[in-house]
Amino acid sequence: MAKAKAAGKAKAAAGRKYAIAVLGGDGTGPEVVAEAMKVLKAVSKLEGFSYTATDFDYGGERYLKTGEIITDEQVDELRQFDAIMLGAVGHPDVKPGILEKGLLLKLRFQLDQYINLRPVKLYPGVPTPLADRTPEDIDFTIIRENTEGLYSGMGGVVYKGTANEVATQIMCNTRQGVERCLRFAFEECRRRNDKKMLTLVAKTNVLTYCSDLWFRTFHEIGEADYPDIKRDYNHVDACCMWMVKSPDYYDTIVVSNMFGDIITDLAAIIQGGLGVAAGGNIHPQGVSMFEPIGGSAPKYTGLGVINPIAAIGAMKMLLESLGERKAGKRIEKAIMTVTGTKMKSMSAGKMGYSTSEVGDLVCEAL
Repeated sequence: MAKAKAAGKAKAAAGRKYAIAVLGGDGTGPEVVAEAMKVLKAVSKLEGFSYTATDFDYGGERYLKTGEIITDEQVDELRQFDAIMLGAVGHPDVKPGILEKGLLLKLRFQLDQYINLRPVKLYPGVPTPLADRTPEDIDFTIIRENTEGLYSGMGGVVYKGTANEVATQIMCNTRQGVERCLRFAFEECRRRNDKKMLTLVAKTNVLTYCSDLWFRTFHEIGEADYPDIKRDYNHVDACCMWMVKSPDYYDTIVVSNMFGDIITDLAAIIQGGLGVAAGGNIHPQGVSMFEPIGGSAPKYTGLGVINPIAAIGAMKMLLESLGERKAGKRIEKAIMTVTGTKMKSMSAGKMGYSTSEVGDLVCEAL
């Protein structure tokens, strides 16, 4: 527990000092996290805050050596930190689903990170598959409920392996879970202060029980507590079409877990791909975890060619969550300078620079 004690001391210290847990993870995860930490070091000096960083080896290599992913006690140790920076999870020698469920989902559920926050912004110089669209057209935020719905783990199988097999997966939504997600979304929409429009994405015409809970709660709390925010609604299939056709329509989107999992991947592509997309698993009153959206990309491990922009963007989000919004803005401005004037491509091996050189460029542009 030495790491936890050190983190606790850092949290208790006066002033703007933060304790950050660093989980490099698998594949190229440690490489991109190293660049994010490099940028953190540079921006902390410019903005006058300090931090401690503690590395943890949770991931595929640890699992293969010990058979252990992460214990409940180790999760509790992470609670002592102000934030978690994650690289990537996924090892070619570990069956898909083991690490994702045993590490990512376990952290998400046990730390009650009930918000998945996904900024969707097209940076200068980053190509989008949408014709004639510019950075001014693609700038919105998606708030996905992160602990309920179809991912709550409720369901089962009977008569498995027979002709009469029956499998169920229950979409479980609670008023408490729905309301706290919606309130976060209304507050985020108000903070963005852009179009001040919050779009609920659901499927009220088919999923008449769960979507009705979302729809009623959305309008009840919106009318009572957020009269300044315009309320909008899309069926999830319509949202997928409009996101491609008119991305400039959106300001802030709030969505249930599974639908959010789908539309955030669509959004990542229209903002330029997984190499630039970052996200956060948020507990507003607890410890949150930030990560690049792209996977571990094992074929590029150790080559120094992977794009670290998404990880650096995740660090921007981490600092903003700690109240260091000036530092976050400084990082985002530097990212836009580098993507707009330096990098030849966002693709691995085609950037015109190595992974570490891109990190250096961002530091220089701060």
